[in-house]
Amino acid sequence: MNVERLSKRLSTVADFIPEGAKLADIGSDHAYLPCHVVRAGKVPFAIAGEVVEGPFQSARKQVEMEGLTKQIEVRKGNGLEVIGKGEVECITIAGMGGALIASILEEGKEKLEGVKRIVLQPNISAISIRLWLLENGWSLINEAILEEDGKIYEILVAERGNSESVYSENIENQLLFGPFLSKEKNEAFIQKWTAEWNNWERILKQMSQSSQIEKKTEIQKKISMVKEVLGQ
Repeated sequence: MNVERLSKRLSTVADFIPEGAKLADIGSDHAYLPCHVVRAGKVPFAIAGEVVEGPFQSARKQVEMEGLTKQIEVRKGNGLEVIGKGEVECITIAGMGGALIASILEEGKEKLEGVKRIVLQPNISAISIRLWLLENGWSLINEAILEEDGKIYEILVAERGNSESVYSENIENQLLFGPFLSKEKNEAFIQKWTAEWNNWERILKQMSQSSQIEKKTEIQKKISMVKEVLGQ
């Protein structure tokens, strides 16, 4: 992967960034994503935020190598503290756990003023993000799921609005599986949830002699939910 050729995962994230939007990429690592969209002329200005010194220096070096220092600012800081109110219109956060992404959004709530779209790619626990969006006045407008190098990634796109209208009566299922993804049920979706189902079945077998009735019931419920969404 490089600036010219993003990974399939980051390329999909880039596709959801609105044309002409000022961007903040949080946890930018090598700053490949902001460099790519600025070089392509999709966005006029970007901030690459990093909290760890190594990736922060890597991002600075990459931006300098690309000759984009006037259009991309690399800033060191935790989460959304690297941006000012009203400074950007789109925020991307990719490659972290869903719970961590949700906590970054929660802790930086006041920095979301003026932001029109957030594009989020959790490695695990997308449900944590869907719950945060639902509770904080952000509406899912799209989702994607894809497989790359043996891993499956979900991408969530949200804008300000009432998220409840996105969900049907079975909101618990859709928070877990995704209202858009569970409608489409593409190959990556089926692959992900079949693997989860098999894993939960394995855990149940291991717990056959266990007295943790509550835990067993919870796993059995999840298995039933997966069977339902996969039409099994």
